[in-house]
Amino acid sequence: MKIGVIGSGSFGTALGSILADKGYNVILWTRNPDQAKSINENHINNKHMPDLVLPDLLKASTDLIEVVKDKDMIVSAPPSHALSGILKEIKDHIPKKIPIVSASKGIENETLRLVSEIFESELPGSFHSQLSYLSGPSFAKEMVRKVPTIVSIASKNEATAKRVQEIFSFKYFRTYWTPDVVGVEVGGALKNVIAIAAGVADGLGFGQNTRAALITRGLNEITRLGLKMGADPMTFLGPAGMGDLVLTCCGEASRNRTVGFRLGKGEKLKDILGSMNEVAEGVKTTESAKNLADKLGVEMAITGEVYKMLYEDKDPKEVVKDLMGRDLKREGV
Repeated sequence: MKIGVIGSGSFGTALGSILADKGYNVILWTRNPDQAKSINENHINNKHMPDLVLPDLLKASTDLIEVVKDKDMIVSAPPSHALSGILKEIKDHIPKKIPIVSASKGIENETLRLVSEIFESELPGSFHSQLSYLSGPSFAKEMVRKVPTIVSIASKNEATAKRVQEIFSFKYFRTYWTPDVVGVEVGGALKNVIAIAAGVADGLGFGQNTRAALITRGLNEITRLGLKMGADPMTFLGPAGMGDLVLTCCGEASRNRTVGFRLGKGEKLKDILGSMNEVAEGVKTTESAKNLADKLGVEMAITGEVYKMLYEDKDPKEVVKDLMGRDLKREGV
């Protein structure tokens, strides 16, 4: 089986590593010739995972068309803001009737489209039944280290979901399928926003009580937006909901939590992002989520305050004060 993976960041590399470890021939697309050379000659992603050895069956190429042409499955894992342009470039070269798996998380800034909506807008209708979306509590380096991990596979087509579930499932990587594409997409995107808030709280020196409060109330507002968009509420109690939220808010490897932590320590956003070699999706997603919530009339207090920190330079201490001083409410509202 030949599989093309679009995106050579940590997560794309990790997914490619699992598939290659299963014995599939995997080729990873990167824009960076040095990175491709390192993967092909030394089996190391020198930019994102310099301390981990990748499987021999994982190769890399700087030719995007080569990566998607004549493949039996395509895995798409670029940053969400780059997705639309990539799909425009490859849509005439994707083989018919093969599974297409998206692992990108986010909401497009200009259009407020979920990743699934970007795929359905940019690809012809003949591809739509082959689309699926992977999300869940999964740090990339732990996946490459073969740490037991679970994720959700969402697709509107049951046969596609089960086929992708079968291809990805391995001795250390377990998958659960669901028809709730919207729920999986919303959970995967919004958890990054809440993780920034959790990082800020840690940076300010608050304790476990505060983190638990942010996770709990964060899940509440993620669910509220998801329900407004037609999601199944049970999805937010699964891997792509609570599972991913807890991991991203608590794990030190979380890029979004790291952004928040450094904000809480007093650093400026521009300096933080300039020092990172990977995208923290939550920064762009915060703007999209805030605008989408406003458009749909959904109250999202934490998201709104994270937006003010990132885009209006609001002092994190003032954010905490305003969140704690909100009108008292009934549980679940």
